Amino acid sequence: MTVLTTESGATPADEEPPDTGERHRLTAVTGLAALSLDAMASVAYGPEAIVLVLAGAGARGLGFTLPVTLAIAGLLAVLVASYRQVIAAFPDGGGSYAVAKGHLGARTSLVAAASLILDYVLNVAVAVTAGVAALTSAFPSLYGERLWLCLAVLVLITGVNLRGIVESAKVFIVPTVVFVGAIFVLIAVGLFRSAPVSTVTTAGHASVVAGNASAVGVLLLLKAFASGCSALTGVEAIANAVPSFRVPRVRRAQRAEVALGAVLGLMLIGLSVLIGRFHLQPVEGVTVLAQLADASLGHNGAFYVIQFATMILLALSANTSFGGLPVLLKLLARDNYAPHVFALKADRQVHRHGVLALALVSAALLVFSGGDTNTLVPLFAIGVFVGFTIAQVGMVRHWRQERGRGWRGKALLNGFGALLTGVSTVVVTASKFEEGAWLIVVALPLLVAAFGAVHRAYDRIGGRLALGRIPEAPHRDRSLVIVPVASLSRLTSEALTAAASLGDEVRAVTVCYPDPEDRAQLHALERAWAEWDPGVELVRLPCERRSLGRPIAAYVREVAAAEPATRVTVLIPETEPERLWQRLLQNQRGAVVAHAVRRETDAVICRLRFRIP
Repeated sequence: MTVLTTESGATPADEEPPDTGERHRLTAVTGLAALSLDAMASVAYGPEAIVLVLAGAGARGLGFTLPVTLAIAGLLAVLVASYRQVIAAFPDGGGSYAVAKGHLGARTSLVAAASLILDYVLNVAVAVTAGVAALTSAFPSLYGERLWLCLAVLVLITGVNLRGIVESAKVFIVPTVVFVGAIFVLIAVGLFRSAPVSTVTTAGHASVVAGNASAVGVLLLLKAFASGCSALTGVEAIANAVPSFRVPRVRRAQRAEVALGAVLGLMLIGLSVLIGRFHLQPVEGVTVLAQLADASLGHNGAFYVIQFATMILLALSANTSFGGLPVLLKLLARDNYAPHVFALKADRQVHRHGVLALALVSAALLVFSGGDTNTLVPLFAIGVFVGFTIAQVGMVRHWRQERGRGWRGKALLNGFGALLTGVSTVVVTASKFEEGAWLIVVALPLLVAAFGAVHRAYDRIGGRLALGRIPEAPHRDRSLVIVPVASLSRLTSEALTAAASLGDEVRAVTVCYPDPEDRAQLHALERAWAEWDPGVELVRLPCERRSLGRPIAAYVREVAAAEPATRVTVLIPETEPERLWQRLLQNQRGAVVAHAVRRETDAVICRLRFRIP
């Protein structure tokens, strides 16, 4: 797909006047708050992931924390520049899926989509469990209830997102600002200290630095780099959700992407500088971020503010997935690779079915893991790096096809980024394969196969419906309307009146059973019917078993076989009470008949709702 741009780089869609739903869309600031929480919160575990790997080489290995972080920051800059271009080239959103679809073919685009879906789902589960873990660390008595706490947090976040992405963005602005501000205060204060002001948090905790330190080799540095790259998850979320921004969508999304890269990069580098300055070592039961807060600010109120802000942001960073995944599912549904229900929007510009599907799958993961973060972390970040690599390879092909000014430099930048993320993908998968990464290796092709099955199903449906071809001219057939009745009432009269308006012939049918009580009811109905004399034949359908739907479906099949040129409609009269709870008092006969007729015949089903005020 070719996207036309103006001289300023904006798409023609950017110049359209705001529609009635613009107030429910994102600005650059609210977009940063709604879609960057995953990336922002990753500073709580990204630097720690680096330190834990380098600790295998002892104190000498920990000295490489800053160089590894600078390499990650360099990759972050490449990714931000790349996704800024993705936003401009694919303003309909979709990120790596859209890039792959446009330049690498359908199969590769489905791999990208599957990888992003897995990452989004895992991000929700990991973020919620990590946030609750921070809470239970502060209040150990809640540890036994962590699964229920995780599910409660998930319900809360889902409810906020069902109200609309703008409302959720406004909710998350304050904790995002508090967290980012607290981290920058921690860094600024720490840079003016020559030694830790407090080490209370590490007192009594065993160090995890290896006693028999291994050598610092390329493999160790690659593993540290790959582990630290978990801090880059979420960088693609803004590119995936461009349609959620206000007009001009492209420029607002690009500003949010650049702001995300700048803030995240500064935080990662600043924290790594402090790790080296204070010579911190990883210890059991205490996070590196908690050690940094203790060393820089002291064990006081500021320390607890950072811990509490970290806990809140980790829990709420699941909002990145709720902003990006529904848009991705919408694009897949539009291309017939996902059920079309995911393309529907609610009145607040919310892809409600996508939000609910993400919540249900995430809840299943939480139950599976028992609310334990360590069970889920080995699966995290692999999917997004597959997406990173595919997106940048696709952008290389994009620049080669466009061949605009400076295309070689842009292609070189994207190619270099693809090489880095590709190597990271291999290293992370290999190093975490036995820890659970094999599940991702299995799940990816299964998801791609599911996309293909859905697409083939829609192709078959489209073929049967002759979509895209001019159909035959409509014509009138003889019409027969069959009305199931069980008694004589105003509902019966309304149903026969509606049936007479719909068809050339109307037949009322009633199912009769051999029991004496049922025979007596049938005779009473026949006497009342003869006395009423509506001008409609009452057909008896004998049935030895107490079945309602099957005898009616069998009669419909007999009529259709005897009169093949006749259109058969089954009109099912039902009452609709004023109050919802009163529906529990109904016998559901209409639903039983409709199910049997739909399953066993090709007749048209019409369910007449008679409202009872």
